[in-house]
Amino acid sequence: MASSSKRLEQDSLGNIEVPLTALYGAHTQRAVENFSISGLVFPRTFIRALGLVKFVCARANGELSVLDSQTSEAIAKAAAAVAEGRHDDQFPVDIFQTGSGTSTNMNANEVIARLASQSLQRPVHPNDHVNRGQSSNDVIPTCIHLSACLELRDSLLPALSRLDDSIQVKANELDSVIKTGRTHLMDAMPLTFAQEMSGWAQQIRNNHARLEDCLVRLKQLSLGATAVGTGINTHPEFGRRTATLLSEHCKIEFATKANYFEGLSCQDTALELSGHLKTLAASLMKISNDLRWMSSGPLAGLGEILLPPLQPGSSIMPGKVNPVIPEATAMLAAQVMGNDTTIAVAAQSGNFQLNTMLPVIAYNLLQSIQLLASGSRHLAELAIDGLAINKSKIAANLARNPVLVTALNDKIGYEKSAEIAKLAFEEERSIIDVAQELTHLDQVTLTELLNPENLINAKR
Repeated sequence: MASSSKRLEQDSLGNIEVPLTALYGAHTQRAVENFSISGLVFPRTFIRALGLVKFVCARANGELSVLDSQTSEAIAKAAAAVAEGRHDDQFPVDIFQTGSGTSTNMNANEVIARLASQSLQRPVHPNDHVNRGQSSNDVIPTCIHLSACLELRDSLLPALSRLDDSIQVKANELDSVIKTGRTHLMDAMPLTFAQEMSGWAQQIRNNHARLEDCLVRLKQLSLGATAVGTGINTHPEFGRRTATLLSEHCKIEFATKANYFEGLSCQDTALELSGHLKTLAASLMKISNDLRWMSSGPLAGLGEILLPPLQPGSSIMPGKVNPVIPEATAMLAAQVMGNDTTIAVAAQSGNFQLNTMLPVIAYNLLQSIQLLASGSRHLAELAIDGLAINKSKIAANLARNPVLVTALNDKIGYEKSAEIAKLAFEEERSIIDVAQELTHLDQVTLTELLNPENLINAKR
C-alpha cells in the first residue's frame, strides 16, 4: 500500500511507489532509484529537442493513420508543452544511466502519456501510443543531432559572428597603430594592431565555417530506424514524414539518415562536431592568452593594452585588476577540450548496432556548445569592445626593438645586422646610431630603411 504522498505504478517488473504529484511513472521512478549517481540531468536544450521529436512523431502517426486523430493531437499538445519547458522538473533521470538513454526516452513517454490522458480523460499508453513507431535507439541519437543543430543556429554561430564583429571594429579603430611583433615571446618585426587582430578574426571565421560544414551531416536524423536500423514496427514513410515536420517546425532542412545502421551504431558526427568545438576552444584560448600577455603589468609587464576593469583582482593587494574575462574564457576552453576527450571515448563505444554512451555524449556536447557561445559573447562584450591601448608604452617598446635591424639584411648582410643588434641591445642605444658607426649607410638611408611604417607591408 502506498503512503499518502505516493501512488502505486505497475510495469513488467511489478509495482513501485511514485511521488503522488509526479507526471512520470514506473520506468522513470526505477531509473531515479537505480541511477542516483551524479545529480547531473539533461539540459533544457535536450529536453526541448526530446519534446519536439515526440511532437512530430505524434503528428506523423496521425497523418499516416497509425494513431487516431484525437490521440495524435493530445500527444502532440503534451509534447509541445514539454518542448516549451513547462515540465522540466519532471525529468529527474541522471545522465549516467542506461547507455541508450532508454530511461530518459521513457521518462518523456510517461510524462506525455499522463498529460495526454488527463486531456482526453482516457488512458494514453507511454509505449503503445507516445512511443509508437520509435525506439530509444533512434530517438536519442535524433535528439543529439536536433539539439546540437538548434544550439548552433540559435546560440553559438551568432555568438561567433558577434565576436568577429567586435574584433573587426576594434581592428579598424587601431589600424594605424604600429606595435612590436613577437615570436617565441621575444621581440620580432613590427606590425599593426589591425594586422595582429585580423589573425584572430580569421580564426573565428574559420571556426564558423567548420561548424557550418558539420551541420550538413548533423541535419541527418535517425528517426525511422527503430531498434537496430531495420525500421521494424514503424510505417515506411515515418522517418521521412518526421524529418519534413521537423524541418517545417524548426526552419532547418532536416533529412533522414542515408544509412540507418550508421545512424544507430556510431556517433561519428557528434564526435566530428566535438572536434570542431575543441578547435574553437583552442582559438579562444589563443586569443585570451594574447590579451592576457598584452595587458600584463601594468608596469613590469608588456602593458600594451588596458582591458575594462571589471572587479578588484586581489583579496590582499589593493588596486590590483586582473584580466578576468580572458581567464574565464581560457578555463571554459579547457573544459571543452576535456569534454571532447569524453566524447571521443564514448563515440568509439559502439558495439554492433548501437552506441551505448549516448547520454554522456549529449551532455558533454551541449555543454561545450553552451560554454563556447557564452564565452565568445563575454570575450566580445566585456573584453574586446572596451579594450584601450597604451600608446606611450607601445611606442617606447617599438623604438627600442633591436630586431628592426632585420630591415638592413639586404644592404649589409645577416652577420653585420646581428652585430649591430647585439651592440645596440648591450649599450641600450638606438639601431640607427650603432648602424651609422658600423656601416657605410647614412642617417637618411637608415631612417628610411628602419621606419616601422615601411616594415608592415604584409597583406592585411
